Amino acid sequence: MSQDPRKIMNDSSMSAVQIIAVAITIGLNALDGFDVLSISFASPGIVADWGIQRGALGIVLSMEMLGMGIGAITLGGLADKMGRRHTIMLCLVLMLIGMLLSANANSIIELSLFRVLTGLGIGGMLAATNATVAEFANAKWRTLCVSLMAIGYPIGATVGGTIASGLLANNDWQIVFQFGAIVTACFIPLVWFLIPESPSYLTDKQPKGALESINKTFKRMGHPHIESLPVLTPAEQAYSVSDIFSPALIQKTILITLAYFMHIATFYFILKWVPVIVVDMGFNPSTAGGVLVWANIGGAIGGGLFGLLAMRYSLRWLTIGVMFISVPMIIIFGNGYTELSTLAIAAASAGFFTNAGVVGLYTLVATSFPTHVRATATGFVIGVGRAGAFVSPIIAGYMFQSGLGLQTVAIFMACGSLIAGFALIMLGRKLNAASSATA
Repeated sequence: MSQDPRKIMNDSSMSAVQIIAVAITIGLNALDGFDVLSISFASPGIVADWGIQRGALGIVLSMEMLGMGIGAITLGGLADKMGRRHTIMLCLVLMLIGMLLSANANSIIELSLFRVLTGLGIGGMLAATNATVAEFANAKWRTLCVSLMAIGYPIGATVGGTIASGLLANNDWQIVFQFGAIVTACFIPLVWFLIPESPSYLTDKQPKGALESINKTFKRMGHPHIESLPVLTPAEQAYSVSDIFSPALIQKTILITLAYFMHIATFYFILKWVPVIVVDMGFNPSTAGGVLVWANIGGAIGGGLFGLLAMRYSLRWLTIGVMFISVPMIIIFGNGYTELSTLAIAAASAGFFTNAGVVGLYTLVATSFPTHVRATATGFVIGVGRAGAFVSPIIAGYMFQSGLGLQTVAIFMACGSLIAGFALIMLGRKLNAASSATA
């Protein structure tokens, strides 16, 4: 008699293998958090060494976002075709090469190109890990596990930023990328030996040897041996990664992507410009990194608390709420402060709510799309949405260069979260309308 591995994993307790897999995805997202922000930690030193203008710096700060967008779409789709594990391995190699090359860049053009390469790996990694954690968690803990994976990002930025601030005190900016390359290399054997291919993915795709692979993984998990896999229906056999644009999913795809695009533009205004803003206020570069660390500490706390609350309350409405609160928090940060402690508190408060919104969006994607398009949907949302992260530092950079003050720029950039919240309100109306139509 056939058994469905997806149901077995959903209904069973979390095994040590699953917990370890989730823990590694948290670490991988932490690595992403540091790799993305490595350019922010290094930016004051780059400005000092190369004497570039704010507008040009904004472009450099955005380059890995361009790579992330391309990587999320292309490699996210690849994760639904060739598997989660192999895609993660490929992304780690791309990130390692990109970080090593960035440490040896000799011009703005070279550094920009190498950051695009790094971004390719980061974008694909985000799509693959989001699908991986959702599929290794059981039904009871899935929402919390995805939230914990998402807060790996600010944790990585916090821990990595603390280390980077110490390294920058006595070294050139290149050491930030060198440190990132070393940590990236350490994750390659961890993924290879400790994360098996997702049984849910193998059940959906049923490639050659799928049953043997699932039973091998289930033996490690302590689950019963399976004699055969469920027979795929004609509809399941016709599944395609393009199904995110099917009539059943297209409205969800568009509205969640719009929400991610707008909110991430607000989110990255804080993450990318904090170090430069702090230095412009007269503080030294190592102190600037410390303020960015506090923004990410706030983000980690906000994301963790969000995950706990999402186990009891509506995920969508919680996400809408933190997005709306993000707006005044960004504006308050834009007031500018003469005391470093006050500035750090404002940055941490902004990070608390903006990152909680990001966590909510990741969880919405992971729980709203079926297995066969989960990585593709994540990749599309992140890929297109990262255009918001790409344009955010550029827009802010040229607004600063034109003479606009921090408060004005902050008010403008905060509007992204406001629009994102309304997009998710519209998503609820579309879902309710669809439910009524089929009732």
